[in-house]
Amino acid sequence: MSWGIVLACLTLVLVIATALSFLRVAHGFVRVFSFPRLQVLLATLVLLAFSILMPADGWISPVASACLVAVAIAQIVPIVQFTPLKKAQSQDFDGPDDDPSVVSILSFNVKQSNRHYDRALAVAAAADADIALFMEVDSGWAKGLEPLADRYDHVVSHPLDNSYGMILYSRLPLSDVAVRELVMDDIPSIIATVSLRNQDRFRLYCVHPEPPVPVVDSYGRDAELVTVAGLVRDDTLPCIVTGDLNDVAWSHTTRLFQRISRLLDPRVGRGFYSTFDARFFFIRWPLDHLFHDARFRLAGIRRLDRAGSDHFPILFRLALGKVEMAGERPEQMDKADREEARELRREGVKLERDPVGTDWES
Repeated sequence: MSWGIVLACLTLVLVIATALSFLRVAHGFVRVFSFPRLQVLLATLVLLAFSILMPADGWISPVASACLVAVAIAQIVPIVQFTPLKKAQSQDFDGPDDDPSVVSILSFNVKQSNRHYDRALAVAAAADADIALFMEVDSGWAKGLEPLADRYDHVVSHPLDNSYGMILYSRLPLSDVAVRELVMDDIPSIIATVSLRNQDRFRLYCVHPEPPVPVVDSYGRDAELVTVAGLVRDDTLPCIVTGDLNDVAWSHTTRLFQRISRLLDPRVGRGFYSTFDARFFFIRWPLDHLFHDARFRLAGIRRLDRAGSDHFPILFRLALGKVEMAGERPEQMDKADREEARELRREGVKLERDPVGTDWES
């Protein structure tokens, strides 16, 4: 096979992968192409270099080079917002660490089959967060995390053996606590009102929707994201949404979530903070998130040791103020967004299948 044919075939693959990543089709086969933008970009740049340095005969190299430049631009545009080239959405907080308006939140998908409880406890101890959310917890993890009760007065425990169990620890008072299955059976979310040390309150939404996979629709995840966004939009308290959203920060569904909820992404203008897959440096993307009301300011983000999981834990520190202080806001929701959200919720209600991945960790 000639180099020209190889170049043409590889270019076509990258063009198709890029085109699929922009389709608004709620199926895992399409949604997964939104994930590896950095990897596709790197492959595109490498192939472009070969196309220039080792040109094929005839028209193939010029056409391939033009297509590869277009692919590179298409991949760069969604991810450039997570670099310093983009203005940050979250304003910085420059007050003291012990300010009573500050709350620290640890989000950690421990991976159910991972049994390094001691390492997870060490991560939690080092983070010393006010609120610690653990996902993929079964009865074994619930037992393994019990020592944390010595430092946290409030515990919301909902372990499951299907990779969707959750436990929330908090040293701050919790009220109006609810464990709800927002879209799919056996996929819980935890919702609670948190009282800060200065008595100000905010609503915390802890979520872990199912991941998109190539052989199944993505309505479960997509519907849960827009459902949470709608709850936030109607909430009278400042809100924080955190957890393993099983969606990359630059995807269409995450941006739709932001347009509906009006919450800010602290990654914008600061960095990727990729949390998955912690085992392989060459396939990583930001799956574990925190989105916050514009009345919060960002005091810090830190990615922690993976402690045997396939996710890195991530620690956020925020300060709740009295006025909104967004550096830059998400775009406004439009008619098309409302129609898409309604369609996703409608299809989510119809789902009768088991959640994706319930047997992955058995």
